[in-house]
Amino acid sequence: MFNSFNGLELKLLRLFNEFSLEDVADKLGKSKQYVHKLETGLSYPTEELLASLCNIFNVKEDFFYQVHSPLQEDQIHFRSLKTSRQFAKQVVIARAEQLNRLLRFIEKHVNLPEYLINSIDTDHTILTGDQIEKIADDFRVQFELGLAPIQNLTEFCEDIGILITDFDSISNEVDALSLICQKPIIVRNTSKKSVCRQRFDIAHEVGHMVLHNGVITGDTLTESQAHRFASSLLLPQSMLRTNFPILFKGGRFDWAKMSEFKKIWGISKAAILYRAKQLNLIDDNQYKTGVIHLRVHGESKQEVEDPIMLEETPSLLQDAINVILEDNISAEKISEELNISIPILEKLTRMKFPIKKSKLQII
Repeated sequence: MFNSFNGLELKLLRLFNEFSLEDVADKLGKSKQYVHKLETGLSYPTEELLASLCNIFNVKEDFFYQVHSPLQEDQIHFRSLKTSRQFAKQVVIARAEQLNRLLRFIEKHVNLPEYLINSIDTDHTILTGDQIEKIADDFRVQFELGLAPIQNLTEFCEDIGILITDFDSISNEVDALSLICQKPIIVRNTSKKSVCRQRFDIAHEVGHMVLHNGVITGDTLTESQAHRFASSLLLPQSMLRTNFPILFKGGRFDWAKMSEFKKIWGISKAAILYRAKQLNLIDDNQYKTGVIHLRVHGESKQEVEDPIMLEETPSLLQDAINVILEDNISAEKISEELNISIPILEKLTRMKFPIKKSKLQII
C-alpha cells in the first residue's frame, strides 16, 4: 500500500468513468485547476475531500493509496478515427489499464490459455510487403490454419491467449486497441455493424503483436504493415490468386460471386478489392470502379451481407469470472481485492452480478 495519496489513480478513475476535469471539479465544488493538482501530486485532499471522491466514484479510500506500474507507450497499439477526441483515447487506455489489473487477479485463480504468439526479431522498418506475406503464411503454419478460412477469429485469438473485449460507450471513436502485457488484450470496435470489419480490426491488432513488439505504433508505416499482415492472415494470397478469375471476368466484377466469396472467407467486399489491388490483380482504376460500385449501392459502411454474417462473441473473460464465482469467490470479494466497486467490475466484464441481499430482516 502506498503511504500517500496517488493522484494517478484519481486520473485513471476519472477517465475510466469518462469524466472531464470540469466534471469532477463541479462535483467537488472546486476548480478544475485544483483537481489537476490532485492528479499530478501537487496537492493532497483533506479527509473530507477524500470522502467526497470515494462517494463520487463509489470506491474505498484504499483505491487512491495503491501503486501500479503504469503501461508504457510501446505496450499500447492504438488506432483512433480521424474525428476522435484525444479524450476518447485516454478513456480507452484507462479502461484497458483497469482490465489488465483484473486479469492479473484472475490469473491467480484460473489457468488462462497461454499466450502463444512469437514476435519477430527483424527491424520492422526494413520489412517488405512480400516479407510480411511470408510472416503471415508462417503464422498460419504455426497454428495449423492451412489455407482455409478462419471460421471464428475471436475464438481462435482467445485460444492462443489473447483476451478480446470492447468498450461500447466510446467505440464509435476508436477503431481498435491492443495491449501487450502478461495477458494481451484486444479491444474491438462494436460500433461497426460489420462482423467482417471487426474481424479485420482484430487481425490488424494481431499483426501489431507479431510485427511490432516493443515498437511505438500509430504511424503510417506500422499501420500499413499491420494492414498487410491482416489481409494476408484472413485471405492468403494463393487463395485469392486462384479464385480471382471467377470474381473478375473480362474486366468486370461478378458481384454475386464476390458476395459468396465474402461469406466463405469472412472478409468484406471492400477488403477483397483492397487485397486484389495490393497483389496487383487489378489496377488503380479497376479498384476505384469497385469502390464506387459499393458506394453507389449504399455499401460503404455496411455491406448487404453483413446482417446475416455470424457474429463472433468473446467468452474468455466471462468464462474465467464464472469459474471464480463457482469457486465461491463472490463478485464483492473480487471488487474488494481490486479496490473497485461492483458497477466498475460489471463495466469491465460486461456482466451483471446479483445484488447481495442483506441478512437482516425488517420487523
